[in-house]
Amino acid sequence: MTQVTERGTRLSAAPRAGVRRRSPAAAACVVGGAVAAGLGLGFLAVLVIVLWISSPYPDSGPGGALHLAAGLWLLAHGTELLRYETLSGVPAPVGVTPLLLVALPVLLMRRAARLGGASDEEDEEVLPATAVFSAVLCGYLAVGAFATVYAAGGPMPADPLSAAWHVPLVAVLAAAGGVWGAKGRPLGPLPNWLPGGVRRGFVRPRYALALRAGAGGALVLLGGGALLVGASLAWHGAQVQASFLSLTGVWSGRFAVLLLALALIPNAMVWGAAYALGPGFALGAEVTATPLGFAGAPALPRFPLLEALPAAGPGTPLTWAAAGVPVVAGLAVGWFAVRRAREVSYGETALTAALGALVCGLAMAGLAAVSGGPLGSRRLAEFGPVWWATGAAAFAWTLVLAVPVAVGVHAWRYRPAEGPVAVDAEAPAGDGWHDSGVRELRWEAMRKASGTLVPEIVPERVPPAVPAAAAAAAAPAVRARRAVTVVAGLDLGPRPGPVAPPVPPVPPVPPPVTGVRVLPRRKPPA
Repeated sequence: MTQVTERGTRLSAAPRAGVRRRSPAAAACVVGGAVAAGLGLGFLAVLVIVLWISSPYPDSGPGGALHLAAGLWLLAHGTELLRYETLSGVPAPVGVTPLLLVALPVLLMRRAARLGGASDEEDEEVLPATAVFSAVLCGYLAVGAFATVYAAGGPMPADPLSAAWHVPLVAVLAAAGGVWGAKGRPLGPLPNWLPGGVRRGFVRPRYALALRAGAGGALVLLGGGALLVGASLAWHGAQVQASFLSLTGVWSGRFAVLLLALALIPNAMVWGAAYALGPGFALGAEVTATPLGFAGAPALPRFPLLEALPAAGPGTPLTWAAAGVPVVAGLAVGWFAVRRAREVSYGETALTAALGALVCGLAMAGLAAVSGGPLGSRRLAEFGPVWWATGAAAFAWTLVLAVPVAVGVHAWRYRPAEGPVAVDAEAPAGDGWHDSGVRELRWEAMRKASGTLVPEIVPERVPPAVPAAAAAAAAPAVRARRAVTVVAGLDLGPRPGPVAPPVPPVPPVPPPVTGVRVLPRRKPPA
């Protein structure tokens, strides 16, 4: 007797209660967020170290340069820095954020979130969007906290309260955009806790057109602001050159000034747009530059971009011409707000244009809020455009112009055509235009309306069809007429009976003629 013992595969023990299995994908997302923050810090550190090495008068060692790089990285997120070396001894805040520096952390964070939410292999673990968002955000904020603590020992430390909400805000927005892009930019259903009317309203094409129209108006305003800044720099070219050369005499210092000016160009575009809209921008306490007048700036630091400010005094027709920028922006919002559909009513078009103006106003208010900030504690505590005034002016300009323009464009685009037959320019190819009868009528109407030599469509000649029933009925009669009786060599003629009328001969059918034939112009009847 043989005893057989079967052994199967050993089952893994079930995880104990309260113990979670670690996810490699979640850990990779945390590392990705930390790497994104480290790359931004490393780029600024290399740039500052190169400028420090090339400077003939280094004020501090490499440690001071690294502390300054950490402070610049925090400034790129909107954090205020504190400058202790002042004449009064009171720390002066530096809160004007170069908007070009903001693009670096935003792009890196967005890329990290997009890579964390995407999967290239089928068997790879795919985390939910909330898990990817949280993991990437944790890694990024951990490096941000370290940078805040490290920058505290430098010449320009960061304000802890300002860093506590500026860095997370930028990280949250960038991470949300990256996760949304990784999931295919879905526009899924809204949460159920919203009212039904709101959820039904947001699925209409109206809001997509409003976003497009508002973004188009904001881009036109920024382009107009860039045009105004460029024209002013060219107008004050001598002062700008003198200011650039007087700041420093070494090439490394001039290169640093040039880099700072390039990083502030987006700020100058927003300020130019605010100037064209009317509210202008503040250059200190109770000093505002507007197209209607400029009372003169306080003791501003010498900088090339500040030399492009308008001259002190009341406004001139040259400064009033800046109002053309919001006019073009309003026209752009009205043009992009028109939907290409005939069944859309005029009220729907006007509402879309109004929503586009609202989007444009909100966008300009946000840009104005992040483009300015304090440069000191007293006179320079207010520096830049006022966000609520800029947003309200952008909304008012575009609303007044966009609504009538949108309604007018809609009415012009879908107006009825002149002539006996209305022609729909956007009708599909099989709507009857190519039918023979309709085509000839429309072509004849176009030829008469133009009064010029227009090719006349000649239809193809088709041979007349003989009905089969008529031919069958006439055949016996024809045979009876032609039949003769021959008796004894004599022709007695046809047999008596009903004789059918003679059938006229069928004329020869010419070959089909195709193409067009140009007719001479006919004089109208007197």
